[in-house]
Amino acid sequence: MVDLINLVQTLTSPHPLDRYLELVRPTLTAREMRAEVIHVDRSVPGSVTLTLRPTRQWKGHAAGQYVQIGVVINGVRHARCYSPVNPAAGRSRHIQLTVKAHPDGLVSQYLARNAAPGLVVDLEPAAGVFKLPDLRPDRVLLISGGSGITPVLSMLRTLADEGYPGEVVFLHYAKSPEVVPHRAELDAIAERHQNFRIELRHPWRSDSTRIDASAPWVDVAPAQSSGYFDYDELERVAPWFADAHTYVCGPQPLMDAVRKIYEAEQLDDRLHTEEFTLSLTPVNADDVFGTVNFSASGIAADNDGAPLLEQAEAAGLSPEFGCRMGICFSCTAVRRTGCTRNLRTGETDSDPDQPIQLCINAPVGDVDIDI
Repeated sequence: MVDLINLVQTLTSPHPLDRYLELVRPTLTAREMRAEVIHVDRSVPGSVTLTLRPTRQWKGHAAGQYVQIGVVINGVRHARCYSPVNPAAGRSRHIQLTVKAHPDGLVSQYLARNAAPGLVVDLEPAAGVFKLPDLRPDRVLLISGGSGITPVLSMLRTLADEGYPGEVVFLHYAKSPEVVPHRAELDAIAERHQNFRIELRHPWRSDSTRIDASAPWVDVAPAQSSGYFDYDELERVAPWFADAHTYVCGPQPLMDAVRKIYEAEQLDDRLHTEEFTLSLTPVNADDVFGTVNFSASGIAADNDGAPLLEQAEAAGLSPEFGCRMGICFSCTAVRRTGCTRNLRTGETDSDPDQPIQLCINAPVGDVDIDI
């Protein structure tokens, strides 16, 4: 079959075979993976949940991983990364994505407003190291905030589907009960599994009592809790946290608070994190000089110190990108010459002809990038 596809691919040159197949049906592909939206749920304010049916190339995901989808908006393809919320190795071949509509998010706003059954998107294989280990720990603590719920919810649902016998606590922070997605699913898990405890916190609310008395979990916070994450809260919800493996995804203040405690307790090896925001090292003013040469495009611009992806876009270029956080590697390009600084680690590198991620690297003086 592979040899036949290669032969046909040669005969259809210069266009890939999939360019012809998509004229028959967008999801009919030989090599490229795609997915069709088959259901759209807008019941939660500020977000949309899409159920996708991927093409035959889909191999599934591990709980906590992300996928990259490509969406065409006004004739331009845009790639973004989202974490499936459905269980790993589920009974169906569907993918469920819950997308928060960020105010400045081009793709998330488009999907929130316009996604409908029949929409076909490009799809990349699941990736990422933020996932449950094959050998499940005896105890699991899941902590999330805001849109960081998505990979953690996949972990929770996976453990529930497996009939996991260990102890699980799921602690989620949200602005209000109304914006927490998949509440019915959380209800069902809490009712079916006595060893799973689900606690929701809404620290922006003034009250500290349970809002929904019928919910089988603690909603908001017990009276003795501030509603914010701290050591006392950790001890309250999971006094056994030192013996567990903890998985955290959420906004930077929550991530920092968790990380600080685990570092102080020397439990770094038991903490696993996924960040949906990019924490950058400060730009060194001494680095901001020279010219950025985008040699493949014949365009040059003064180095303003911003990440190379932003500088390329400011110069009128449209390099491919996905997460803009150094996770998905979609924006990788070759640095031909010059020095760049990794804005996550602060480290510099000047080896010629090296692939770098444009979103998390800034030029130090003159740089030649092959885009």
